[in-house]
Amino acid sequence: MTTPTTPSAPAQAEPTAPPSSSSPSEFVVATWNVNSLRARMDRVQPWLSRHRPDVVCLQELKMQTADFPLLELQALGYHAVAFGQKTYNGVAILSRSEHGAPTDIACGMDDGDSDAEARLISARIPGLGLRVASVYVPNGQSIDSDKYAYKLRWLRRFREHLKRHFSPTEPLLLGGDYNIAPDDNDVYDPAGWRDTVICHEDARKALADIVAFGLFDSLRHVEPSAKIYTYWDYRQLAFPKNLGLRIDHLFCTAPLRDRCLAARVDREARKGEKPSDHAPLLVTFRR
Repeated sequence: MTTPTTPSAPAQAEPTAPPSSSSPSEFVVATWNVNSLRARMDRVQPWLSRHRPDVVCLQELKMQTADFPLLELQALGYHAVAFGQKTYNGVAILSRSEHGAPTDIACGMDDGDSDAEARLISARIPGLGLRVASVYVPNGQSIDSDKYAYKLRWLRRFREHLKRHFSPTEPLLLGGDYNIAPDDNDVYDPAGWRDTVICHEDARKALADIVAFGLFDSLRHVEPSAKIYTYWDYRQLAFPKNLGLRIDHLFCTAPLRDRCLAARVDREARKGEKPSDHAPLLVTFRR
């Protein structure tokens, strides 16, 4: 884990404050794998202007930290911190200006591992009194590959990272693309996906171990059994046929679980020209 004073420090933006559009009694947190922020910026900007979520976790930026569009986000009224790398991965947290600039920013995991992939950033949002992390779990490619072994190792490291730095009794949100469907209800074809890196029992167990830290699935808290997906492949008309997976999650600790009021996936963001293959998940909490 690194801090903003190091060479790999996250980029930050200092926005001007627009009029608040959210209810004073609620706040909204979104998570969205944009599959290249550079390619998707023309969609992200109007989406932010239209929905005005209080906090946004972005994944798969596919750009170096220095190239992160701080000024554009500042113009939209968002503070931003990012942890990127060339071509692959990359994560960011956006916070509306009225909540104050993110503090206590950390990138990666401070466990001595040589892994340099930009897959984790966390920060405290002062005005909301909570800590937020944006998480991009490795995909794993295939269960017989080194990449799947890396995925499982990354998940074990993340579990230990939570134990070192966080408490299940503090207000904590972990939003991101976890590349795991926790249950068969989160997959359009459970039998066909069972032995893949998304649904394999080892991956599901690794995610369950993370949840056992003291986390709750915010969407399932309010929608315990609905078929809701966050990802659809670009191929084979997967989106219009609703051949989807729920692999993007917003986990919360107990202090936020009972304040969770609503959760939805914005399918409109998956439509139109050059969309990401993921749609944003938005969760509303009581202040």
